Amino acid sequence: MNYSSLLIAILIFFGGAYLLGRNRARAIANQGGSLHSLPTHYGALMALWTGLPALILLIMWSLLQGPVIDGLLVAQLPQNIQQGTPTDIQLALSKVHNLATGAGVSADASLEPAVQHLLALEERTKLLNAGAVVMLALLGLGVSWRRIKPEMRARTEVESIVSILLLSSSGVAVLTTVGILASVLYEAWMFFQKVNAIEFLFGTTWSPQVALRADQSGSSGSFGAVPLFAGTLLISLIAMIIAVPVGLMSAIYLSEYATETVRKYAKPALEVLAGIPTVVYGFFAALTVAPVIRNLGESMGLAVSSESALAAGLVMGVMIIPFVSSLSDDVINAVPQSLRDGSYGLGATRSETVRQVVIPAALPGIVGAIMLAVSRAIGETMIVAMAAGLAANLTANPLDSVTTVTVQIVTLLVGDQEFDSPKTLAAFALGLVLFLVTLALNFFALKVVQKYREQYD
Repeated sequence: MNYSSLLIAILIFFGGAYLLGRNRARAIANQGGSLHSLPTHYGALMALWTGLPALILLIMWSLLQGPVIDGLLVAQLPQNIQQGTPTDIQLALSKVHNLATGAGVSADASLEPAVQHLLALEERTKLLNAGAVVMLALLGLGVSWRRIKPEMRARTEVESIVSILLLSSSGVAVLTTVGILASVLYEAWMFFQKVNAIEFLFGTTWSPQVALRADQSGSSGSFGAVPLFAGTLLISLIAMIIAVPVGLMSAIYLSEYATETVRKYAKPALEVLAGIPTVVYGFFAALTVAPVIRNLGESMGLAVSSESALAAGLVMGVMIIPFVSSLSDDVINAVPQSLRDGSYGLGATRSETVRQVVIPAALPGIVGAIMLAVSRAIGETMIVAMAAGLAANLTANPLDSVTTVTVQIVTLLVGDQEFDSPKTLAAFALGLVLFLVTLALNFFALKVVQKYREQYD
């Protein structure tokens, strides 16, 4: 049985145990017993005792099966590979797995014993996994069945188990974030051991082409990231100049001035922009917007690159409009009507009420929407790669070709790369910078929200 079949079996056990537990509790109540909790609590407790241990076992098995099987396969590899580097062993294991699945890898007689051993191990582990999961589910079903008694505090136990599950879910989210940050920090630290941090943060030349092996020739590479930072800021600034005014004014109109009929159709039509894939925006920017800007600039005697920051920024701004308008509209609608009524009672007009009452009251949410849009603009990749190019030019001219941090991260990690070379490690250093920038933006937005929320709560 594969994992999907086992998961379906666990769900069936879960549902069956719930029905059995609930019906058993009802039978006890019908016989005159006084239940401490509702019958549904007994059913839920029995379902948790039946399905939860089996599900935990299935998850642990799926996480540990691969490393354990690979460890057993190493002994079946040829001696020359076993005595090689960890990279050689890992490549051989990958080839064994590909041969076992028929992934189009050319056959290798020396690896045939390992392939046969892998197939045998997979068959055994499937049987063992299925048997262990089913037996554990049945064991939980039997134990929980015997524990159901009138005086049993089923509701308390169910609430305790659910609280532990919620805490575990929060822990998984936090640990995932910590793990990602730790991996980025480690790889960035490895990069800064090879490249000076001052050169990276303040250098003005970005050319990360280096020799990957000792037998190759290549330049020593230049890792000055200032052109990347400048390009990211330039395109993001152009995008925000478009998105913030248009999005905010759209939100004010829809929430304060538009009729119900107009709002009913205009708001969904505006939010459709958020559902368009970024690659479509990229094609539109490269094939439509960029030529228009180039032809218009040439007609005015300006030198315009075929891939410009202006084209990418304009299209990106259009893409981000729904982020600002939709969130701002929700925040403005959440402003209490009593504030508007008080303003009207003092003789203020609608425009004065919007400008002096509604917008200040909704300012924390509006700032949050803008910060989200800025983060979205900084992290955009496809539009920049297709419309702004890959050239790391240090310029403030929006008519020139530039690149961004995210585009360079993708460029550095595409293809076969050695993950101990400065060229590849530079992607993690750029990722760390993006993380710090996003953290600073979130911190700024939080401070603004805290400052103005105290004034209007």
